[in-house]
Amino acid sequence: MFKTIINAFKTPDVRKRILYTLLLILLFRLGCFITIPGVDTVALNTAMSSASNGMAGLIDLISGGAFSRFSIFAMTITPYITASIVIQLLGFVIPSLEKIMKEGGEEGTNKINRYTKLLTVVLAFIEGLGLYLSYRSSGIFVGTGFLTGFLVVISLMAGTSLLMWLGEEITDKGIGNGISIIIFVGIISGLPSAVTSIWNLIFGLGTFSTTGLLTAIGIIIGAIILIMGVIFVQEAERRIPVQYAKRVVGRKMVGAQNTHIPLKLAMAGVMPIIFASSFMTFPAMIIQMFVPNIASETGFWSVIYKFSIATSSSAVPVGYTIVNAIVYLLLIVAFTFFYTYATFNPAEVSNNIKKNGGFIPGIRAGKPTTDYLASVMSKLLWFGGLFLAIIAILPMLVRFIPNVNLAFGGTSILIVVGVALEIVQQLESLLVMRHYKGFLD
Repeated sequence: MFKTIINAFKTPDVRKRILYTLLLILLFRLGCFITIPGVDTVALNTAMSSASNGMAGLIDLISGGAFSRFSIFAMTITPYITASIVIQLLGFVIPSLEKIMKEGGEEGTNKINRYTKLLTVVLAFIEGLGLYLSYRSSGIFVGTGFLTGFLVVISLMAGTSLLMWLGEEITDKGIGNGISIIIFVGIISGLPSAVTSIWNLIFGLGTFSTTGLLTAIGIIIGAIILIMGVIFVQEAERRIPVQYAKRVVGRKMVGAQNTHIPLKLAMAGVMPIIFASSFMTFPAMIIQMFVPNIASETGFWSVIYKFSIATSSSAVPVGYTIVNAIVYLLLIVAFTFFYTYATFNPAEVSNNIKKNGGFIPGIRAGKPTTDYLASVMSKLLWFGGLFLAIIAILPMLVRFIPNVNLAFGGTSILIVVGVALEIVQQLESLLVMRHYKGFLD
């Protein structure tokens, strides 16, 4: 990996892409410290210090601290991610949209991107209005009139739009997927606080603690094992052998060819966790819009709110956390199957193999091939889905360790490792392309 990075900096065009990406990342981090107009910073610090758990703490982790500062990037890129998910789901129920997605091409891609951007603006307006209504009674705004609300919502919408542009620029002219890079940077910005938390665990009261040292070692070893597991699942694949018989193409006889279909253990990546997290936390976001002080309330809506934030708050009773974890696990596994089968259709793959004169050794073409691929997919998805669920749920147990407040959880590690692997693979591809280009020249 380090050799790839060193070679990348030695290559002028790749180095230009890397520096451009770093410049846009710097702009993102600067924007995280620019508080929107109309906010009382003193009252903001007081309100956010009492809201470090729950939805506020979860959003602040993803935003790299932008939410706790109520900066222009407080909503991060979540409206765009939500819009992308909604457009993908609508593609399964709206025939015209499904046709555009299947046709693909530059024109189809541009249409989908246009629809996603328009929906992002709408969702950003709704989320910005919800944030303003949620915190209006906390006194963090200088005024509570229409002009103040308009200024706050427009600033938040502008910040999200700017982040969307930064993500596209990184994707087109930089390194890696822009949206993933923004989330990646937001998460790793909490690394210093995680290191400080481990240090305080060992020397919290100014004296050395043997128990704290053992706990810290256990956390570090657990994190290393988790990272190794994520890398294994991200890179592992089941290769289905496929043989093609000799056939005539034009005036030439094409010989037999042996190839394979690579089936990843985690074909859906982190999307099932994002889907499940959005599904679980959505009730809390809606309730907070209409009941700003719901955390101190009692009754039915308070129970729903506590259940919704149980995976992201240590202040919720253990019973809520256990029930939430079970539902969360089931949702992750269900979304793993849903998202994978939405992007990989065994029947379509089987038909393509048959049309090209191919077959899987020992399996007849047609329906038997479809059934075989579906069977293999099902086994892989059960393993991958349960693994995703475990790494998303186990780190929640760290919250119950006294004096430990780590910024990294299972989902965060999955995103960080996945994006890092993607960046290295893209760097290697760019270097290989330039290498071959040099030979041709």
